[in-house]
Amino acid sequence: MFALQEYKQRLEETKKRMVDVGVDVLLISNPSNMYYLTNYSAWSFYVHQMMVVTLDDDQPLWIGRQMDASGVAKTTWLDEHHIIAYPDYFVQSTERHPIDFVANILSEIGQSKRVIGIEMDVHYFTGLCYERLKHGLPDARFKDTSSIVNGVRLIKSDQEIEYMKKAAKIVERAMKAAYDRVHIGVRECDVAAAIAHAQIQGTPDFGGDYTSIVPMLPTNENTSSPHLTWTDRQYCEGDFLTIEIAGAYKRYHAPMARTMSVGHAPHEVKELSKVVQEGIEATLEIIAPGIMAEEVERKWNQTIGRYGHHKSSRLGYSVGLSFPPDWGEHTVSFRPGDKTILKPNMTFHLMPGIWYQDYGVEITETIRLTDTGVETLTNFPRELYEKPMLSIIPEEYTS
Repeated sequence: MFALQEYKQRLEETKKRMVDVGVDVLLISNPSNMYYLTNYSAWSFYVHQMMVVTLDDDQPLWIGRQMDASGVAKTTWLDEHHIIAYPDYFVQSTERHPIDFVANILSEIGQSKRVIGIEMDVHYFTGLCYERLKHGLPDARFKDTSSIVNGVRLIKSDQEIEYMKKAAKIVERAMKAAYDRVHIGVRECDVAAAIAHAQIQGTPDFGGDYTSIVPMLPTNENTSSPHLTWTDRQYCEGDFLTIEIAGAYKRYHAPMARTMSVGHAPHEVKELSKVVQEGIEATLEIIAPGIMAEEVERKWNQTIGRYGHHKSSRLGYSVGLSFPPDWGEHTVSFRPGDKTILKPNMTFHLMPGIWYQDYGVEITETIRLTDTGVETLTNFPRELYEKPMLSIIPEEYTS
């Protein structure tokens, strides 16, 4: 948990942004933003819950399922007057909805006729939530404020950076576990299990958290589809694969991707990996505070363009704390048109993958803007890893 003063600073910055956009009340359904403001980190986001920030209250108000209220009391800085539970008969009911309960609470505390900001573009706020909110608060005016708290999260504190560096140590160990486990005759699911074990076990000094995205392990022609996960297929000689995973510490993530092969990789994969590595190096050389986000992508595409390649998808995105199903912050992206000025202690997943019809290469880094440039949070070889073939499957895979 962070110091109380840090939570209060985050709340005050959130309120300033509310004033800037003309919002009196902010409804937060994104568990990442709940955690950011209060330290609430339970797996309760599969049911409806809401955090309410008003301009005149010195604490957020949490409204959620009755069985989760004690978790809020035990893990956050909120006092008992700011934790309100709805009865369990609101859960997955066809007769009533938790947002009806939220609307009633807002009416009771005198906030029913205000300008209310809603995180409309998040996974945890459904169309029915919006309909019930409008029905329950007919005199309110609603605004989409999906990015208010996300924007506050862009620049990390020193403690947040330390958490991400610990996450980076964990992802190094998880990637090493993947490299070690891939052998001829070993199943993809066994490699995924080794990664998950390393992610949660962490290091001897600190344990890991669950990550917001599962290991993505496409093989051979499936590497053209980077978000495929794993099967129970066994690896064969000549297979190549991309591995995109993350380490997580106290919900802070450090993603990383690498490309490897079982034995010698195909020529086109080798050549593309060289181009990607050169593009990474050229890009890292120019990233610094004061440039615009789109300039990062421009340098990358200029570099790989010399070899006839082009990447149409974004080159990276802001990253930090998150909950499933995504580890991105949904704010800044390295792509044309994003003119956000980069500042120290912004953190990004630099995502220079290239995918063609029958193959792809991913080599990525989590980076932090420093006062003068950029640093990578992980220390792991970027080269395409061609694993020497073993004539005997390790005993641990045959038992």
